[in-house]
Amino acid sequence: MFRHWLLGTTTAAVMALSPFVAQAQDTPAQGGDIVVTYKDDITTLDPAIGYDWVNWSLIKSLYSRLMDYEPGTANLKPSLAESFEVAPDGLTYTFKLRKGVKFSNGREVVATDVKYSIERAVNPKTQGPGAGFFGAIKGFEDVTGGKSEGLSGIETPDASTVVFHLSRPDATFLHVLAINFASIVPKEAVEAAAGDFGKKPVGSGPFILKDWTIGQKLEFDRNPDYFVKDVPHVDKVTIEVGQEPLVALLRLQKGEVDIAGDGIPPAKFLEIKNSPEGKQMIVDGEQLHTGYITLNTKVKPFDDVKVRQAVNMAINKERITRILNGRATPANQPLPPLMPGYDKSFTGYAYDVEKAKALLAEAGYPDGFETVLFSTNTDPQPRIAQAIQQDLAAIGVKAEVRALAQGNVIAAGGTEGEAPMIWSGGMAWIADFPDPSNFYGPILGCAGAVQGGWNWSWYCNKDLDKRAVEADSMSDPAKAAERQKVWGKIFTDIMADAPWVPVINERRVVAKSLRMGGADNIYIDPTRVINYDAIYVKP
Repeated sequence: MFRHWLLGTTTAAVMALSPFVAQAQDTPAQGGDIVVTYKDDITTLDPAIGYDWVNWSLIKSLYSRLMDYEPGTANLKPSLAESFEVAPDGLTYTFKLRKGVKFSNGREVVATDVKYSIERAVNPKTQGPGAGFFGAIKGFEDVTGGKSEGLSGIETPDASTVVFHLSRPDATFLHVLAINFASIVPKEAVEAAAGDFGKKPVGSGPFILKDWTIGQKLEFDRNPDYFVKDVPHVDKVTIEVGQEPLVALLRLQKGEVDIAGDGIPPAKFLEIKNSPEGKQMIVDGEQLHTGYITLNTKVKPFDDVKVRQAVNMAINKERITRILNGRATPANQPLPPLMPGYDKSFTGYAYDVEKAKALLAEAGYPDGFETVLFSTNTDPQPRIAQAIQQDLAAIGVKAEVRALAQGNVIAAGGTEGEAPMIWSGGMAWIADFPDPSNFYGPILGCAGAVQGGWNWSWYCNKDLDKRAVEADSMSDPAKAAERQKVWGKIFTDIMADAPWVPVINERRVVAKSLRMGGADNIYIDPTRVINYDAIYVKP
């Protein structure tokens, strides 16, 4: 979902964000408002549950976390935390909270709120997809196994101190504390919402939800009590939903919309790019992204590895890149090329229709089979799904395409046995942080193969899970290169089991109105989202 870079990351990864980094040519203006459009409605604003392309930005804007990123960069910094210390063995993290930070209900944020929020994200009763991120904290297995409600590895010795005790070193832990699932929420507000906290959010972030008209729009006001001086820059953000991307683009050109959240429809991309105002409207850059087809390993016939390998050979990825007007390149493994650990020597499965047919015959399906391919309904995803459908038909596989709203596709993927195949376009994985582990745990690891999870292949390889833990335990910076190689081998070994068809690595394109000025005031932060608190409208 929808979502990058570790401290000490490679230059290549940092350069992936370079088009989005502020140029510091102008002083951000204070005040004004912006209008953003999306086709799909917002499913939830609960940080323990939300994990899609649309709600991720909004959730980030409502809540605070112990750690965060400097806008438009890969640089981690303390946020709700004023400072932190890490023990030499990498097993103990001690955070001191900023004093005087308040939730939007007026109560001060204290250490017990941090403990409660993390435990809530981990608790199976929450049915959130982010529990696995916190697997290194002591007591994780007891909570996820239903033996305990609390994490023994989180202590709150006083109101402004939080201590995390890990069961193993975790090279990604500070990044984990910067993602949305680590957002801090007040227990009393969650309980008062009676299961509807996603519609009644209370946080301590730069914005406050002012109004939500389901199916039409959401209005966010500047939080006057936000603890960062002069942030956010704009006074109001309005999110309009149910807007077709083409209509949104036309409105953007007229100045009625400031940011087209779904981007520029591929059919219009070259026209806009080559227009006189194109350079001012488009913010374009590479990202840590892989678009893929999931093959549900718990649904016949995809429980057979030969069938999954055959499907990998059947997909013409070059044709799909043409549908996107060259805004993507073919993928051959889960990791994108800019991610540390990417294996440049790995070739994956070549496009070979005859070999695919032969493998199906070996698996007992000489005449193919019938299945269902889920896709989101925002252009160009249905067209890509139809291209996949045609490729499958060439090997005898008849796939019914079900193009649905993003939330419905996500729900189907997170329900065991519901979705045999999913084209991930529009929801395809963009790293939550710039580390190869993030392309494993939530979407290919056993922890993600749960109700409500994002491992839509329902693939669980205990041996690879063990190797993944060993890789993440290599927290010594001197072993960074060795760790990347270990992770790279994990992903190429996954391809032998073929739970995915890696299809494309796509670029990130944001369309903005001319009144927003140049590209220097649009920030895409390391968690794959528009950073609304850093955006400003030029006077």
